Amino acid sequence: MESDRLQKLYIDFASVVFREGFLDNQYTLLQQLQDESEPKFVLQVGTLFLEDSEKLLNGLRSILDQQDVDFEKLDACVRKLMGSSASIGAKRVKNVCIAFHNSCKKGSKEGCLKYLQQMAQEYLLVKRKLETLFKLETQIVAAGGSVPLLSQ
Repeated sequence: MESDRLQKLYIDFASVVFREGFLDNQYTLLQQLQDESEPKFVLQVGTLFLEDSEKLLNGLRSILDQQDVDFEKLDACVRKLMGSSASIGAKRVKNVCIAFHNSCKKGSKEGCLKYLQQMAQEYLLVKRKLETLFKLETQIVAAGGSVPLLSQ
């Protein structure tokens, strides 16, 4: 059956995503909040995360483009991204945010630029992983199956 094949594909892909540290247990907790009354809860939270992250990354870039960097403003932006990534379980993005936050506290523009580049890379990677998970979830439901709950 098509939904069985898609479910296996979903579980196999998700296990790699977790093993490689792109997502953590927070993602599985979000999944547990999803039910018949909110069948697209994870997709909605994930889409918000992706949209907000794009805006925050652009904000970080524009702050770092300034001659005199406002490290307080930069750090506030980093902390928003840290919270957002933690809430969906984007572990590797969150970890870069922590290092970025420390560079902000030190007032190191060079360090911040380095972590911005690293964060942008990690964001693109987790974005692709989430988009693949969301696509598989949609296909599973369309094939008449239910999205399997993930566990780590």
